[in-house]
Amino acid sequence: MDSRFPRINQYLRHLRHPSQFFDLDPREFFQLTKGDKREFKYFESPVKVELAEDLTKQQLFDFPAFRNWLTALTKNLDLQSKPDHPFQEKPFKLQKITIQSVDRREGHILFLKLDAMISNGSMQLPGIAFLRGGSVAVLMIIIPKESRHERLVIMTEQSRVPAGSLVFREIPAGMIDAEQNFGGAAAREILEETGLEINKAELIDMTQLALREAKDSNEALQKAMYPSPGGSDEFISIFLWVKVLDRLEIEGIRGRLTGKRTRGELIKLYLCDYQDLWKEGARDAKTLAAWALYESLTRSGVLQNELEALMDSSAASLQRAVVQVAPSESGEEH
Repeated sequence: MDSRFPRINQYLRHLRHPSQFFDLDPREFFQLTKGDKREFKYFESPVKVELAEDLTKQQLFDFPAFRNWLTALTKNLDLQSKPDHPFQEKPFKLQKITIQSVDRREGHILFLKLDAMISNGSMQLPGIAFLRGGSVAVLMIIIPKESRHERLVIMTEQSRVPAGSLVFREIPAGMIDAEQNFGGAAAREILEETGLEINKAELIDMTQLALREAKDSNEALQKAMYPSPGGSDEFISIFLWVKVLDRLEIEGIRGRLTGKRTRGELIKLYLCDYQDLWKEGARDAKTLAAWALYESLTRSGVLQNELEALMDSSAASLQRAVVQVAPSESGEEH
């Protein structure tokens, strides 16, 4: 192609790869995906969908992140019919979805970028979204047997090219599997990133605990934290894992190299004093969120109750130092 004529080149590419359109019927979608089959007031007419190159309708429907996004959106659009909804008088409707690009790994869709046209006739909502689905993050606290008041946090150092970093410091995290198995995914990510094998029954979902105490908006959202809802659907469930270890075992973790080389992962483990976590992880949203949840759930007494319910009486007494009483005004811990 001649680079002097970009519009002609664009037209020729379109001829070779014509856009694929189909009308998305909500009943068909929820039947194919085995999702919620009820009727949606603001999704009752077919929505035009434009597919990216090399993407079929079935592949789009099979992508869990798209299913979750569309299901949540349609349910929340339907809430506009309630008298107290801010958009009740002039509700928004989904009119078109343009799938702009798709990234795959080993034949499966990994990421998807779309632009959704959502309008009420006089105003259009920003609709560009990067879909990647759910993730898990784990706050891993280690307590030395020899020093019950000391707490260490396992962090990872690895490349994060989107941030332009080669040694980004964060708590262990990773994407969930297709079955949305949060606890199992957290245990798997810990094994892959730290080399420590744990039982998912040892994990406490701090995000779920916090949301249990919160006033709900009744929207169809995940019981998780959304780190960047202005541009991405990603939601993160933040777990807590605590362990009492010998000092020798702890030193064996420090500086350990882990990660799947086949995926380009080169991870180095870093041990951080818990009191410095807010500084060491200040650039990472999930690390700060984990720290804030741990501190708040500790002060409210909710976390102590969960730990005691999780462990038997002997283990509970052994690990009672995991959750400290909130500092007093003098700065001393009780």
